[in-house]
Amino acid sequence: MTRLARFAVAPLHSMTRRLADVASARVAPDLVVTGARVLSTYSERIHANREIWITGGRIAAMKPAGAAKNVFGDVPVYDAAGGIIAPGLVDPHIHIESSMVTACAYAEAALLNGTTTIFCDSHEIGNVMDVVGVEAMLEDAREAPLSIFLTVPSTVPATSAALETAGGDLTPDKIAGLFDRWPEAVGLGEKMDFVPVTMGDERSHAILAAALKRGRPVSGHIYGRDFVAAYAASGITDTHEAIDRDIADDLLDAGVWVFLRGGPPTTPWHSLPQAIRTITELGASHKRTAVCTDDRDADDLLLFGLDWVVREAVKAGMSPEQAWSMGSLHGATRFNMDSDIGGLGGGRRADLVLMDDNLKPQCTWYGGELVVENRKITPKLEQALSQRYQYPQAAYATVKLPEKVKLTPELPAKACTVNAIKTALPGITLIHEKIAIEPAKDWPSLFARYGLCFVTVVERHGKSAGNVAYGLLKDFGLKRGAVASSVGHDSHNIIVAGTNEADMQVAVAAIKEQQGAVCLVAEGKVRALVPLPIAGLLSDKRVTEVAEEVKALKKEWAEAGCTIPYMGFNLIPLSVIPEIRITDKGLVLVPQMQLAPLFE
Repeated sequence: MTRLARFAVAPLHSMTRRLADVASARVAPDLVVTGARVLSTYSERIHANREIWITGGRIAAMKPAGAAKNVFGDVPVYDAAGGIIAPGLVDPHIHIESSMVTACAYAEAALLNGTTTIFCDSHEIGNVMDVVGVEAMLEDAREAPLSIFLTVPSTVPATSAALETAGGDLTPDKIAGLFDRWPEAVGLGEKMDFVPVTMGDERSHAILAAALKRGRPVSGHIYGRDFVAAYAASGITDTHEAIDRDIADDLLDAGVWVFLRGGPPTTPWHSLPQAIRTITELGASHKRTAVCTDDRDADDLLLFGLDWVVREAVKAGMSPEQAWSMGSLHGATRFNMDSDIGGLGGGRRADLVLMDDNLKPQCTWYGGELVVENRKITPKLEQALSQRYQYPQAAYATVKLPEKVKLTPELPAKACTVNAIKTALPGITLIHEKIAIEPAKDWPSLFARYGLCFVTVVERHGKSAGNVAYGLLKDFGLKRGAVASSVGHDSHNIIVAGTNEADMQVAVAAIKEQQGAVCLVAEGKVRALVPLPIAGLLSDKRVTEVAEEVKALKKEWAEAGCTIPYMGFNLIPLSVIPEIRITDKGLVLVPQMQLAPLFE
């Protein structure tokens, strides 16, 4: 039996005569989805009482309901019962690794939410395993029952070896090689080092050139209106980091696509309501905007898919037809794939979603195969999900730590100034706060006086002499114990925060034993654990199983008093986002791209 994957549908050039025969009613279709209201993303209208003729996994034609029965008599028919049929959703910017599952496992949640195509940036596994990791994920993607394309990681490491230790180093030559070897590599991933790009850094622009001279589009990641002009002039033509109306407006006029990022409101990622105001308040066209998810853990992936983001766009003022187009056709158009996906025109893949009047998906067809029916996966999809890709053994051995690591600094004996990291919701940016402290008899009394706790980063790639960097978090709210993660963006060293050395040691030991995890420890015991044995980033379980583990972690996380969610915690080492970060090399002052001491 043909595997349920992207390659199961033959390319259009090999099917044009067959499709023309069916569209002309000379040959019967394989399947007819009838009795539907059809949402056209091309004209942004909903047409009543129509049907879709499908053959070979592609759309032959849209016809009046009942046409196939009148012409051919007995043909396989699915009755949409008046529901809305629309093209499958296209997510133009996501990181599979954030969901903590493999590409094959990710497909289950995506299809349940009506998403049939994604463009992923695998810079997380690239930071851990270099090209080998990126290519393993591409192999994984080829076996998945989902159309998965790669935007090649562009900024590995996120800064430089002077500021952090990563497991990978994707040079311009390596990036060029990925483009040349993998047809799925359709663009360059988010160029996160926007300050070096705008300052003309040689390596940054050599990476841009590797994509541009091959005709590949370049994705971006930018903060600050002052950087927009130079960023656009460097060939970058999309970004998902427009956090407000005004920078979104600047980007559109500079020729940069804006991906409106919708994230669960409890996370730092929900920028859509502000950025969409360039359309709803300033009158910008929506033709060069799309919606995206960017990051989702396994739990949120099931609850807040791209369909949820589309509905958020409707709540923000877009019509249902406009919003669904922003979730399907626009992402396809950005990557020059609108002739294959994103709409219900003849010749396109039969990636369809049947939804109710609230735009909630009920059924999903992937390449003409029914994979979700009445919000449940079908036996065909169940079989495909049971045949997941097996990652190479090296991916299960990426946490390399010294035997003994001291995780807390010495208590200052004299009055001094602390360069503290202040956390605040929504949690993406961190505030550099200088705190003048007086001597204390012990750490607990100092913590109580100033609202602090420990934060430490441990290099885990085995590339240094065991680098350990110490910091202090302000207003993180941790009441007891420790929290730790091997998903310390983007170099993915281990980050651990805690109130005492003993619990921090237990947390790090748990990560080492699992070869990757996110965990919470209190009173010497692991209270919650999400094992991530593949590159310290991914589970090898089904998405539903990982979602349950994540739910348990979130519950313990909240009860421990943490003021930012664990995905925000994972960003604390991300050395390209203002104002202050901590890596295995120490405290990084982001605007200056300089290291700073903990105590002055």
